[in-house]
Amino acid sequence: MLLAIGVTALAGTAGAAEPQQVTFPSGNLELHGFIFKPEGNGPFPAVLYNHGSEKRPGSKPEIGEFFARNGYVLFVPHRRGQGRSPGNYIMDALSGVSRMARGPLMVQLLDQQSQDVVAALDFLKKLPYVDAGRIAVSGCSFGGIQTVIAAEKDLGLRAAVAFAPAAMTWRESTGIQERLVTAVKRATVPLFLIQAENDYDLSPTQVLSKEMEQAGKPHQAKVYPPYGTTQAEGHGGFCFRGVDVWGGDVLSFLSAHSRR
Repeated sequence: MLLAIGVTALAGTAGAAEPQQVTFPSGNLELHGFIFKPEGNGPFPAVLYNHGSEKRPGSKPEIGEFFARNGYVLFVPHRRGQGRSPGNYIMDALSGVSRMARGPLMVQLLDQQSQDVVAALDFLKKLPYVDAGRIAVSGCSFGGIQTVIAAEKDLGLRAAVAFAPAAMTWRESTGIQERLVTAVKRATVPLFLIQAENDYDLSPTQVLSKEMEQAGKPHQAKVYPPYGTTQAEGHGGFCFRGVDVWGGDVLSFLSAHSRR
């Protein structure tokens, strides 16, 4: 059942699409999110975009405006405990945990949050202006992890674009490494792995693309030139503000795998 959609105009770039604030069910939780929509009635192809580990992820207006301008609906759901959604914040649960216990707990919590991604996708498919047969998933950092996990599942997706999955946690957690390697070996859709050269760790793109190649899974992988001057800029800054760099490649990838 669809929940009521409340419209909230947010400040943004002049002429940018204005996002709608929506609520949707995930188990016994009522989660929140934001939808950017092109002008017109559609049905439009859509991208579900997974935010990272930030406590207040917002609506991602730079990305939303870019996709809406190019004919895609963009849905940014807030997973449990983040943004406007109720629940325990994942980073609070991980704080104070020993390094040995942190990795397995991180995998457990990320798999739990993946239920919210599935619920968000179910909601997105039912929107009357969305072409339910042309939906892709994307995301950055922890959201990149969620994207890889979603690509493993039979969710009726067309493609997945993962920015910097586990770039900040790869070396500290063999559990995360194993979880993502397993996911890409089981991938059900083509996957595009993307990072900037000055990200925290390029191992995720390097290792996961090699695993997909060996498994015969359709994929692309690209490391772009450094973005900004710091690792933080090469990580989140590249994901959220680098559309002029990666936008054309991502649109080409999505178009190639989303045709009717």
